[in-house]
Amino acid sequence: MANKIQTLNDLSFFPEQQPVVFLRLDLNVPIKKGTISDETRIVAALPTIKWLLDKKAKIIACSHLGRPKGVGYEEEFSLAPVGVRLAEMLNLEVVLAQDYIEDGFGKIVYDLKPNQIILLENLRFHKEEQAGNTDFAQKLAKHAEFYVNDAFGTCHRADASMFAVPECFPLEKRAAGFLVAKEMQFLEEAFRAPKAPVTAIFGGSKVSDKIDILRKFTNIANNMIIGGAMAYTFLKYLGKNVGKSRVEEDKLNLVEEIFKAAEKRNVKIYLPEDHICGDEFSETTTPVVVQTADIPEGYMGLDIGEKSAVTFSKIIESSNVVVWNGPMGVFEFESFAKGTKSVAQALAHCNGTTIVGGGDSAAAIVKFKLQDKVTHVSTGGGASMELLEGKELPGIKVLRKK
Repeated sequence: MANKIQTLNDLSFFPEQQPVVFLRLDLNVPIKKGTISDETRIVAALPTIKWLLDKKAKIIACSHLGRPKGVGYEEEFSLAPVGVRLAEMLNLEVVLAQDYIEDGFGKIVYDLKPNQIILLENLRFHKEEQAGNTDFAQKLAKHAEFYVNDAFGTCHRADASMFAVPECFPLEKRAAGFLVAKEMQFLEEAFRAPKAPVTAIFGGSKVSDKIDILRKFTNIANNMIIGGAMAYTFLKYLGKNVGKSRVEEDKLNLVEEIFKAAEKRNVKIYLPEDHICGDEFSETTTPVVVQTADIPEGYMGLDIGEKSAVTFSKIIESSNVVVWNGPMGVFEFESFAKGTKSVAQALAHCNGTTIVGGGDSAAAIVKFKLQDKVTHVSTGGGASMELLEGKELPGIKVLRKK
């Protein structure tokens, strides 16, 4: 069993010494024409920043934003609008630092006043960040005494600021921020010895994308609910007609492997028993209710039907632990959103621990305004998937207690 991680409370802080903290955040927010359309990640960073400020720390905050070319400054990927919002939310001055790997940066850190924090300009303006370059990491770490990682959404990447920078600090001076600690609590510790019944819900488009997590949960779950486009590959394996639905013919052997593993451990797999179909993948296609598991020729499944939604909801509501990863249908199209909404509502009604993996499931629960009715909504898409699969994330590995 993996060791627990260092958290903020493990750090030996002496506020009177004004310790300098290198704080890796995930401020990768959508910005159009200088306006931030979703501030969730900025808000999520505030508790850790405020805790450090209360401890009189000097903060060197940093993040990436988007996918710049890595050859210098690009205005559309600047963190400047984020710095403005951070300053407003924290009611202090945010100093946006451009030349933070130059020799003069040390003076900016030294001169930092109590009502200021530093925000480094987009780390990905330097190609060395994504390359995990150790020389670049040493320059980043040079002026700090402590390293804090609160960027869960990037923990599965071995970028310089995530992996090489913390290695520049002794273990007792590295820690996870509140957000990362919370993610670890729900995505790793919740499954150390979960109280049955445990239900895992999987959706989305491809079996191939979820094969590792499906394998993992045949060893953890009592029930596995499979919806979304990946369900049609499972139904095809069982000999059902799937019409024009998307099927991964070359993954039928993997489906067989999942069924055998589930049978061996007495895990029940639930698949859609009815569907909402269309004759094409389009928002304007007319929804057709198909009341059997078989889909007629010329149609494709775009959502689960009402019977399936009722069955799935009963299982979810009577579970002690539920993890949800992937929508039941094309929830972005209003006519095909009901199945996903019913699963989200069942999670909201469940009295057990309810965990929503990042990505599309998180987007869905927010769309239906139910994010406050579940135990935990992950902020990381790829990172939460890999953690649930049982993989060690580079950004977490360097925070483990020995």
